[in-house]
Amino acid sequence: RARAMAAGGRGWFRALALGVSFLKCLLIPAYYSTDFEVHRNWLAITHNLPLSQWYYEATSEWTLDYPPFFAWFEYALSHVAKYFDPQMLVIENLNYTSHATIFFQRLSVICTDILFIYAVHECCKCVNGKRAAKDILEKPTFILAVLLLWNFGLLIVDHIHFQYNGFLFGLMLLSVARLCQKRYLEGALLFAVLLHFKHIYMYVAPAYGIYLLRSYCFTANNADGSLKWRSFSFLHLTLLGLIVCLVSALSLGPFLVLGQLPQVISRLFPFKRGLCHAYWAPNFWALYNAMDKALTIFGLKCNFLDHTKIPKASMTGGLVQEFQHTVLPSVTPLATLICTLIAILPSVFCLWFKPQGPRGFLQCLVLCALSSFMFGWHVHEKAILLAILPLSLLSIQRAKDAGIYLILTTTGHFSLFPLLFTPPELPIKILLMLLFTVYSFSSLKSLFRREKPLLNWLETIYLIQLVPLEIFCEFIFPLTPWKWHLPFVPLLLTSVYCALGVTYAWLKLYVSVLTERIPVKQKAE
Repeated sequence: RARAMAAGGRGWFRALALGVSFLKCLLIPAYYSTDFEVHRNWLAITHNLPLSQWYYEATSEWTLDYPPFFAWFEYALSHVAKYFDPQMLVIENLNYTSHATIFFQRLSVICTDILFIYAVHECCKCVNGKRAAKDILEKPTFILAVLLLWNFGLLIVDHIHFQYNGFLFGLMLLSVARLCQKRYLEGALLFAVLLHFKHIYMYVAPAYGIYLLRSYCFTANNADGSLKWRSFSFLHLTLLGLIVCLVSALSLGPFLVLGQLPQVISRLFPFKRGLCHAYWAPNFWALYNAMDKALTIFGLKCNFLDHTKIPKASMTGGLVQEFQHTVLPSVTPLATLICTLIAILPSVFCLWFKPQGPRGFLQCLVLCALSSFMFGWHVHEKAILLAILPLSLLSIQRAKDAGIYLILTTTGHFSLFPLLFTPPELPIKILLMLLFTVYSFSSLKSLFRREKPLLNWLETIYLIQLVPLEIFCEFIFPLTPWKWHLPFVPLLLTSVYCALGVTYAWLKLYVSVLTERIPVKQKAE
């Protein structure tokens, strides 16, 4: 009987994985962004040029700006790509998009998502079985699998817009699963490798560092939950240090030998790109920019400001470059770093002084991701997935976390709508968003049906208002004369409105973590 139940469990997971893979195949002909050309160019660079020229090549404006492991990943893909269409590997073939090229690049994302599917399967094994249900559709493991495998944001960013986030999030979720399984060295190794695939995951490195130090390097707690200092294991710390050093040496060592490490670093951290992306990510700086614009307009109306000294559309021109604020103080990279560190510190302290095992680690990871999203320099709207996906693991454990998840996921996913601006993709993104959102609300509501409502009436009203906002931006605004004079208005409204929801979710999660009382028995464990 146990074998039959296990086989049934594998059956529904396999069906979910095959179903979403089939959907990804249907999206192959869809619109793709400039990121498609970015990765084609990286295929050509790594295939044709020696290692010493990878981070210097600048024929295309889309230069290689990911860490070395991702460059080697592109190198490996290029040796498969040559069998589809060798012309895609010619560096001078800018914006080359043959049918074979499109098919190969789309297929490469779908195939590398196998790692993500495996990672989700491992995460489902870590789910606490206290909420077991007779109906498979109400089981926490089933709900979690759907929330991760069929995540709307990941689907449109990777399989329409085009990126390899599924593969990278697979590494992150697999490292999380290994830490939950107390396989600490495997988890540390996977995360170290991930950092050298894409450095944006540095945002959550404090959560990994503190958790490994607290749970692996210190091997015991006192009866009251406080740290037993004598339990410190120098051997465990040495093993973690060796993992970090060996992975870093393997990744950066060749460039260190070539004397090119400063060049690699300059590509990875291009601070000349400005505070915000062309489309403002829905974070604190979006609200800051909007306030600056509002104060500027007010100052001009009241003759407090000289209009001849104010650059037109300084922060809303849709360009990626450095800008100066008009009224409020301009923000520097150092200021964003300080704000980010201050925002992260409370979550790190909670992880150290209020240990809750894997649950506390996940809370800190999500807060690190959200704090970096809120205050980071040149944050992309897609970075919200770094908080949404791990929060999925918390959403099936407590009603309070489920409510926060619904707010963050709905607003975060809606903020991704401007990525798909072509008419054919409009019904696709609306339908996929509706399906995922309806499922998220219905499944989590059913899971916590014996507890109080997941959202209060104000939160519900806020989320409902996304519907008229979308109608205005997509259908009404293009018919008005504002379209020609103020083309950035729909993006501004979307960014600012979603920033309110993301900020609220961040604050609500922080309040929940800081005020949560931990039983002494749980601390000791």
